[in-house]
Amino acid sequence: MRVDLLSAVPQQFESVISTSIIQRARTKGIIEIVVHNLHDYATDRFKHIDDAPYGGGAGMVLQCEPLFACIEGLMDQRTYDEIIYLAPDGVPFQQSHANELSLKTNIMLLAGHYKGIDQRVRDTLITREISIGDYVLSGGELPALVVLDALVRLLPGAISDAESALDDSFMDGLLSAPQYTRPAVFRDMPVPDVLLSGNHAKVREWRLDQALRKTQERRPDLLP
Repeated sequence: MRVDLLSAVPQQFESVISTSIIQRARTKGIIEIVVHNLHDYATDRFKHIDDAPYGGGAGMVLQCEPLFACIEGLMDQRTYDEIIYLAPDGVPFQQSHANELSLKTNIMLLAGHYKGIDQRVRDTLITREISIGDYVLSGGELPALVVLDALVRLLPGAISDAESALDDSFMDGLLSAPQYTRPAVFRDMPVPDVLLSGNHAKVREWRLDQALRKTQERRPDLLP
């Protein structure tokens, strides 16, 4: 898989893509991540890529020219399965979206900045718009990294224990059951006996029951 990250402040990506699971996946050749600085596609000598919005109002808007130049230049080199714009008014990101994207070959993630991007880019080039929540951030870099992290961990070989990803919250539509590790008793707080029993069928039954209880309590909207 290849993921291209487009940003006005690409430095924000470096620490995340250079550590932990994402970096290991890159080292193994499981994923190729290429970062693009939108300022490199500016049309003036001062490298401006934003301007005031038509019709007035506060804030600045990313211009058409650098975005079209960057995106179309990449499209000339390969075919992209998705060109995704991270925006507060996009479709709320869910685990099912991460599962779907993890099966793609080439993905482009465009991080908006300032007041957003010129609508003509959205109308012409963007294939999908994603939001990570009902709030506004300074830019789309953090949302892009959230999407990237969610899909990378699903790629075969990205994490050492593939079954671990399958047990995560939302993978089966439920929140995850409580987890425990050593010691078996800490400050008079014991681990549930069923987890120490060695009876795998009982453990699975307990975990399902706990997942249902937690989901009913915290996210009843997930239940049919």
